[in-house]
Amino acid sequence: MTRHGYRKISELPDTIAVFPLAGALLFPRWSLPLNIFEPRYLNMIDDAMSGSRMLGMVQPVDDDKLKPGLARVGCAGRITSYSETEDGRYLINLTGVCRFSTGDELDVKTPYRKINPHWADYAADLTPPDTSRLPDRDHLASALKKYVASNEMDVDWEAVESAPIETLVNALSAGCPFAPMEKQALLEARDVCGRCEALIALLDMDVPGDDPSTLQ
Repeated sequence: MTRHGYRKISELPDTIAVFPLAGALLFPRWSLPLNIFEPRYLNMIDDAMSGSRMLGMVQPVDDDKLKPGLARVGCAGRITSYSETEDGRYLINLTGVCRFSTGDELDVKTPYRKINPHWADYAADLTPPDTSRLPDRDHLASALKKYVASNEMDVDWEAVESAPIETLVNALSAGCPFAPMEKQALLEARDVCGRCEALIALLDMDVPGDDPSTLQ
């Protein structure tokens, strides 16, 4: 059994509240801290905490502040830590469970949005990756060194060398300052190996003088 308790997609909810947030990526087995302060999303967290504790992170695809379009793939997470500040904000931590295709949006009376998620294409997210198929750390580290040198970034190289490869790939995918749609491509990669390949291509593309055709 996985640590979140879900072993097959039939155990996942048929409806889920969604939180559209540009640039914020959640991956299976990856943690995302969130600072919740908008009233509609405070309401969403209240309802989630009294139910399945699940919600879906989805990137918006336009600039509509009230009801943006939703990217075609998001990731559901379970609230695994929760605290309330003196000024009424919620500090939560989401642990990624499974990606989903955004299905029909529901007609709801809640101030936040709900959808029917389609889980079938991402059933493998409920199983930890095969360690024998994980990507090569040296190739990723080499691309990262060129990227941080050209972008004047600081990196914890000890963590790069020692962190589990899935954790490293997800941390770089979420933390590097890629454009939202580039981050969306990382989320939609078939698995950790595919995400690492896409990540290396993005790191190489953002190094001055490199050939952007590496993404083709």
